Amino acid sequence: MTYVDDKQAKRNVAVLVMAQAVLGSQLPMLFVVGGLVGGQLASNPCLATLPISFIVFGSMTTAPWISPLMQRNGRQFGFFLGAFAGAIGAAVSAYGLYTGSFFILLAGSYLTGIYMSAQGFYRFAAGDTASDAFRPKAISYVMAGGLLSAVFGPQLNKLVQDYYVIPFLGTYIAIIGINLFGMLLFLWLDLPKGSKHLPKTTQAPGRTRMELLRDPRVLVAIICAMVSYSLMNLVMTSTPLAVVGCGFTADAANDIVSAHVLAMFAPSFFTGHLIARFGVERIVSLGLVILALAGGVALSGVELTNFYVALILLGLGWNFGFIGATTMLAGAHRPEERGSVQGMNDMIVFGMVTVASLASGGLMNCSGGSTVEGWNAVNLAMVPFLVLAGGSLIWLVRQPRVAL
Repeated sequence: MTYVDDKQAKRNVAVLVMAQAVLGSQLPMLFVVGGLVGGQLASNPCLATLPISFIVFGSMTTAPWISPLMQRNGRQFGFFLGAFAGAIGAAVSAYGLYTGSFFILLAGSYLTGIYMSAQGFYRFAAGDTASDAFRPKAISYVMAGGLLSAVFGPQLNKLVQDYYVIPFLGTYIAIIGINLFGMLLFLWLDLPKGSKHLPKTTQAPGRTRMELLRDPRVLVAIICAMVSYSLMNLVMTSTPLAVVGCGFTADAANDIVSAHVLAMFAPSFFTGHLIARFGVERIVSLGLVILALAGGVALSGVELTNFYVALILLGLGWNFGFIGATTMLAGAHRPEERGSVQGMNDMIVFGMVTVASLASGGLMNCSGGSTVEGWNAVNLAMVPFLVLAGGSLIWLVRQPRVAL
């Protein structure tokens, strides 16, 4: 590989950790208020989580073009673009909330999805200048930056969500400032220039997307990332609705989501070490088992303790499953295939996450006669996807390993 200087990689990791902490704080804020705001403005309660779905849909449709854009123009360009879109998206959403327009709120949510997609590439950028030995740790450390966002985002939201007469308007206004400040961090990145800045070479082209999907490790990495992220989103999206619907406060929902996001990122300090020691397949398998445990706890009751424990386990399971799948994918393609495989991965992953967030509101509000019945339906929906991911891992370990 051309870029293996870990001193350079560690500098980039430090910047990306700060970006994850500052800019990443907007996502837990949005996932707390999205369903509640949607419930205020939507004419049908089944559509309450549509603002969250549009964020994820925006991320899904952005991934196929922003990844090649970064390949051509460099990661920094894409990261600046993402933060700018996040600021515009929050402004449009604030206007939609102010005017009571559900349609305008959804338009702003879609623009926020451009930011979410760009943030998803922080983890890949961490590995761009890292050696093979440091890469899983670099990815893991960048994900750990979410620890600060887990604390800062929901706690800031508690301060600003009721600042204005219109509930949650302060949330969107605060997010505008987060994006404008956070984009300045990217000035300190030292990443490879885009391909348009490099001399032309006679290097053979990489595999096509269909050829990549026929690679067992690429396919299973995508499946496991898709399942881990989708199930986390499915349950987390419904959590504020379930918590408030069971008679608890919006502040309690903020605290539960904060605990969940802490659990998502806290293990990242050692996930890379665990992958290096035990192998990526074992860590992904552990993540799937923990996700199943989260569903079991959620189904066992609707006390605050159940919500806290289930969401903490959900975060832990996502961490092992998603970081493990990301590490598996990073080692399953050649450098010239980076733009194609990463863009395809995030398009598929966030496509399924979009479906999960849409299903979350429908299951929660329209699949039973009570909040408890809806919450149980959400958690039971995890079962077939866990079976899919677990079966794919078993199939992978039976395949011969092919060198790139």
